[in-house]
Amino acid sequence: MTVEPRTHRTGRHHYRFHSEWDLAVAPATVYACLEAPDDYPAWWPQIRQVTRTGTGTDTTGTARVRSFLPYELTVTVHAGRRDPVTRVLEVAMTGDVEGWARWTLLPRDPTGTRVRYEQVVEARRPLLRLLALPARPLLRANHTWMMRGARRGLRARLAHRTEGI
Repeated sequence: MTVEPRTHRTGRHHYRFHSEWDLAVAPATVYACLEAPDDYPAWWPQIRQVTRTGTGTDTTGTARVRSFLPYELTVTVHAGRRDPVTRVLEVAMTGDVEGWARWTLLPRDPTGTRVRYEQVVEARRPLLRLLALPARPLLRANHTWMMRGARRGLRARLAHRTEGI
């Protein structure tokens, strides 16, 4: 299954997020870490729990997510594109938010990686929809904080994995 990004829609319930950072680790090593979502809670503090619900080619699961706002999201994640050659990982999400997310890993320098995270979602949970306009700056800041946690956690995880190499 390939996640087809929807046309960018504007509106009070729609969000488009984008984060990029560089890591001094080879893209294949970063990809290997990111393609194991069961391990995300071990290195990404805002991913509180991942529970695999699908088997075989039906790779689905449920994730509980919470950043600095006192609000937890639950999403069902459906695996999409997993391409180790182009180093792209995509998922579709349903639940409290609905949409898609994508990791793209690009070579940088001889052994580094540019990590790009993109997400387009629509708030589905009633309270999120109610607060979508007045709390939009807080929700964006919350996501920024979450991605900082991802960057720090992934760097630490990769440093630990590459120590023995």
